[in-house]
Amino acid sequence: MAGIFYDFHTHTFFSDGDLSPSELVYRGKVAGYRAIALTDHCDLSNIDFVVKRMCVVSKVLSKEYGITVIPGAELTYVPPRIIPETIMYARRLGAKIVVVHGETTVEPVPPGTNYAAVKGKADILAHPGKLEAEVARIAAKNGVLLELTTRRGHKLTNLRVAQTAKKCNAKLVINTDTHTPENIMDTVKFKKLVKQAGLTLGEIDKIRSNSIELIRKKGYTEKW
Repeated sequence: MAGIFYDFHTHTFFSDGDLSPSELVYRGKVAGYRAIALTDHCDLSNIDFVVKRMCVVSKVLSKEYGITVIPGAELTYVPPRIIPETIMYARRLGAKIVVVHGETTVEPVPPGTNYAAVKGKADILAHPGKLEAEVARIAAKNGVLLELTTRRGHKLTNLRVAQTAKKCNAKLVINTDTHTPENIMDTVKFKKLVKQAGLTLGEIDKIRSNSIELIRKKGYTEKW
């Protein structure tokens, strides 16, 4: 699987990333990406603007660069009580992949965010930190993917997330949470994540299948 990457959690300068959507997508293509989602940070203050822009640019870049580009959003520090309705709102605006910024151990994310994300049926719960079994079981039931990440700080709990997900039959996905060119996935980062999370070859293949399944579920096909 090295050299073939799927990344459903990235940021452009429409939130706190360094790159334009076009540069991010093209750099991903060069790095071996087959699909990429543009998921800038959103809350109710900017979600309308950001998602609509990503919908427009994703179609253009997918056509021009020959890579599957998916418009999305990462709901970030949204109050847990309104996360489910905000997920639905993001989808009505056109977000095909809705990520929720999980309760990472390196940021003061509101308690209850992980639970609200899986109950609200987000597509991906990002860097869920000290993932609880109850949350993982709900994620498994609701088809929410749990993220393993290469992002500094957030990646410290990859092993726990992987172990809890496996015990609860929840599905995993590998993302980068890219903010800068240096964050884009490569073989070295991928191998480090695999080792850190204690993944077997069979589990890596399953995660790849989860990524392909998500792409198809959203009505897309891989481009290569």
